[in-house]
Amino acid sequence: MKYAEFIQSVATRPKMSSTLAEPITRATLATLAERLSGGQARDLAAQLPEELRGDLRKPDENAEPFELPEFFERVQQRAAVDLQTANVGVSAVLDTLRDAVSAKEYEDSVAQLPKEFWQLTGPAATRMEPRRIGT
Repeated sequence: MKYAEFIQSVATRPKMSSTLAEPITRATLATLAERLSGGQARDLAAQLPEELRGDLRKPDENAEPFELPEFFERVQQRAAVDLQTANVGVSAVLDTLRDAVSAKEYEDSVAQLPKEFWQLTGPAATRMEPRRIGT
């Protein structure tokens, strides 16, 4: 998926402007990178458009353990949007991410997240439950 297609996909899901979808996408990916291991963030980034790969860069290999409410707050602050916009934006980014990368890469990423994150990933999340390996 190309960069413009990715941003348009994020914008289309909750019906937001692409000018709003871009900062939400970047904020969500940066926050996701904090929550994933360094290796998994790099693997995920490798399947994204080049313009978005930097948003998944991590300074270290360790995943930072924080829960869903803090994930939303970090996205809200990074994107400079209200909490409701951050909530729907994160879901749109994760849905687009699921469509943009291989099923294995997406499942490997989601497997590192607590179960509460799975509510954001749409219907495909239920098939991942037996593979859950992270906290």
